[in-house]
Amino acid sequence: MTDALWVYVTAADRAEAARIGRACVEERLAACANILPGHSAIYRWQGRIEEAEEGALVLKTTAARFVALRARIRALSSYTTPCILALPAAAGDADFLSWLREQVAAAEG
Repeated sequence: MTDALWVYVTAADRAEAARIGRACVEERLAACANILPGHSAIYRWQGRIEEAEEGALVLKTTAARFVALRARIRALSSYTTPCILALPAAAGDADFLSWLREQVAAAEG
């Protein structure tokens, strides 16, 4: 197990996903943001079944940066309850993991 996390986030559309991803990388909360193709979501909200087009992104960060990353995503998201799911990376390429840590380390202090 590593300290690396994949953080899956949904957004109102691709533009919002890109805006969130760029801010998180610029602020060293995440090393990388992958903007995923648009998709449809079916979900229950306030007692009704809803269906909508969404954007999504995957952010790569460390466990130490997750709390700050989550707060920033919540501040940037147009959603009342944004989907923010952190998934631990069980293993990874040592060079990539080193790069990831370096990208967020400046902010970790």
